[in-house]
Amino acid sequence: MAGPEDNFDPTVPPSGTGCVECLASGGWWFHLRRCAKCGHVGCCDSSPSQHASHHAADAHHPIIRSFEPDEPWFWNYATERYAYGPELTPPEHHPLEQPVPGPAGRVPADWEDHLN
Repeated sequence: MAGPEDNFDPTVPPSGTGCVECLASGGWWFHLRRCAKCGHVGCCDSSPSQHASHHAADAHHPIIRSFEPDEPWFWNYATERYAYGPELTPPEHHPLEQPVPGPAGRVPADWEDHLN
């Protein structure tokens, strides 16, 4: 039986500086989340596409860490509660010069109307 430690791999770096799927499809995000198991960076549930929670469900990787500056918290999608986890391989957040929402040039002027 898998234990809680199976939901983490602190040696894996983040997959990039933005949501993998949004970058590939021309989309945009509000905030970013990093999978604690495989490093996948996806957009949060307030974002139009909610790629982080879809990754958690599809990959059976329930725990994410915020990929925003000054947000060192973990979330467990399976329990819908905050979680605790180990220090992950840097970087801990997207580049500070990256706008929120992002990425630059893709966010519509009425972005707030598109949040979930």
